[in-house]
Amino acid sequence: MKRQLEFFAADAMAWREAQQPGMEEKVLSRDADDPAVLTRLVRWVPGLDTSGVGVVTHDYVEEVYLLEGELTDLTLGRTFRAGHYASRRPGMPHGPYRTPAGCTMLEIRYRVTAR
Repeated sequence: MKRQLEFFAADAMAWREAQQPGMEEKVLSRDADDPAVLTRLVRWVPGLDTSGVGVVTHDYVEEVYLLEGELTDLTLGRTFRAGHYASRRPGMPHGPYRTPAGCTMLEIRYRVTAR
């Protein structure tokens, strides 16, 4: 479970290199026992193209809200801009993407437990 945090100045945090080349992140919160479970701001550098990675899936729920810029889904042939939102269940295929001008997004990841 993510630890409790009261309001803090996320804009004062430094951007750091993410695991994915061409991306920077500010991890706002993370589950110490499950590093994939997190909330972060992600900035994609202008010109980033994830075609080399291809279509991706993962084993957690992912919610993404575009804050700035635009992102083109190469499989769908659609461009999404600031204000667009996605909610992906575990295993949902998505991407690859291209962002000529770059983009910044809020990404929230979590796991669903069986009821």
